[in-house]
Amino acid sequence: MQNLLNTYSRFDVKFVKGKNAVLTDENGDEYIDFTSGIGVVSVGHGNERLANAICDQAKNIIHISNLYRIPPQEKIAEILVREYGKGGVFFCNSGAEANETALKIARKYGEVDGKPKRYKVITLENSFHGRTISTLKATGQSKFHQYFGPFPDGFEYAKDINDIYNKIDDKTVAVMIELIQGEGGVNPFDKEKIQKLSNELKKRDVLLIVDEVQTGIYRTGEFYASNLYEITPDIITLAKGLGGGVPIGAVVTRLTDVLKPGDHGSTFGGNYLSTRAGIEVCEILKEEKISGRLDERIKYFEDRLLEIAKEFPNLFDTVSGYGLMKALKTHKSETRDEIVKKAFEEKLLVLKAGSNSVRFLPPLTITKEETDEGFDRLKTALMKVNE
Repeated sequence: MQNLLNTYSRFDVKFVKGKNAVLTDENGDEYIDFTSGIGVVSVGHGNERLANAICDQAKNIIHISNLYRIPPQEKIAEILVREYGKGGVFFCNSGAEANETALKIARKYGEVDGKPKRYKVITLENSFHGRTISTLKATGQSKFHQYFGPFPDGFEYAKDINDIYNKIDDKTVAVMIELIQGEGGVNPFDKEKIQKLSNELKKRDVLLIVDEVQTGIYRTGEFYASNLYEITPDIITLAKGLGGGVPIGAVVTRLTDVLKPGDHGSTFGGNYLSTRAGIEVCEILKEEKISGRLDERIKYFEDRLLEIAKEFPNLFDTVSGYGLMKALKTHKSETRDEIVKKAFEEKLLVLKAGSNSVRFLPPLTITKEETDEGFDRLKTALMKVNE
């Protein structure tokens, strides 16, 4: 690792093969993956349908550019819009880029001839929206802001959903939120409060941007978390699980006439390879949803989590989250860190989030047997933490 920048605290393991929720290292040891690459490998490792789709596409065209029509891009855009309602899509390569695009759409929307420009974007404390300079500033966690200023102006943080109303003024153009704060600790917001906010923002002509980089593409059990909350945001941003591991980001919006040719672009965004992968992921997961298998997995995984929380009340406060985006809340952050470490020693991969959350983002195709094996290993790890 001597030639890599020191930007990650890596576990000392090299994986060479994967099959659904099982990863195999160079020594042949098998790990249960409850992380899916931080919510990315949505249809599991080594998924044959996805691999074949990628391979078939790579044999023909991987990339041209957005100067020409790209049929798989048009097809996946149709899928994303169908689940949204009516609008258009812009493709990029990551969640941060998707959020940058959303901010540019909002800022241009706030530019009306003859009126003072509206440019301010309100986000929430404990949010996370990316690592570019703008999305870092949009992130409502001060620990991410050290060293990287000065930042762009026009961002303000609300303490909670109710406080958003206090922050809105004549310069406000948009509110950007996660419906379930992921990096912030897997914190879902109250459905009624979100619906009220959506309605109030429409009345005030303030855009609602919902960051679904982590929650989108069936992670919560529905195609969009916005579907779960029964709202239609002005802009939705996506990435992570959309490509099943192939980098892709997307912005879905009703504001189809704001950006004009030359206002924005992406060299790689929405190319043949990434959008073909996205189509296959969406089709696989739609089948899992319609068949009822996805909902069964979600229920089974949640039941096992609740059993763990009940069995180890000295370690955990609550279970939070929706779908297969879950967390166990520990009493203190030191305990959380020890659990992640001990779980790894038992060859189970789990994640940290927020100040005290053990986060679970397994593949949406995880089997009952993989779930059971993972929780058996977690239980062993927790018993060692208790020693």
